[in-house]
Amino acid sequence: MPLQTLRPPLFITKVLVFSASLLPLAWLCWLVWHEQLGANPVETLSHFTGDWSLRFLLMTLAITPLRQITGWNNWIKFRRMLGLFAFFYVCLHFSVYLIFDQFFDLNSIIEDVAKRPYITVGFAGWLLLIPLAATSTNGMIKRLGRNWRRLHRLVYLIGLLGVLHFLWLVKADITEPLLYAGILALLLGYRLWRRVQSATANRSTR
Repeated sequence: MPLQTLRPPLFITKVLVFSASLLPLAWLCWLVWHEQLGANPVETLSHFTGDWSLRFLLMTLAITPLRQITGWNNWIKFRRMLGLFAFFYVCLHFSVYLIFDQFFDLNSIIEDVAKRPYITVGFAGWLLLIPLAATSTNGMIKRLGRNWRRLHRLVYLIGLLGVLHFLWLVKADITEPLLYAGILALLLGYRLWRRVQSATANRSTR
């Protein structure tokens, strides 16, 4: 969107949200630079990037409910940015696995995807995010028309795959993945409730 079409407060808010979205990366870089990744650096990198991938994905899913509940339509102007940051952190998460865990060993990766369920669902989620990121431009929105909205509903499935990936990965304390699962369930439940309400209202007006 051209800068001149944005009101200053909204533009400033966008800059602040963009900057805040980079803070996890900045913190991670600080940890790497100061060698503060702990006894298992690869595991720390993987968990850190995975956590923030899921957080940004859930924040993206929360935008529409926030807009509907608060009545502030400008919430929607942050959805694409947050969604792209979710994709960015997912790509970082996958890169950690590809480079530091598997050392670009494609045969080992294929075997992992085939035999380890949490890798399978995580890889599937990453693949499904690619077309969503690729079609996030205004030009693609116009070109796809109604199909764009249908395609981007995949984000709910991706959220589910992300939660399953985390839940199946954790071996001991499952508190955090269950928290994310609860947030996702609330968001999906709210969406279902809105659809039922809309369908009921449509029937009553006939």
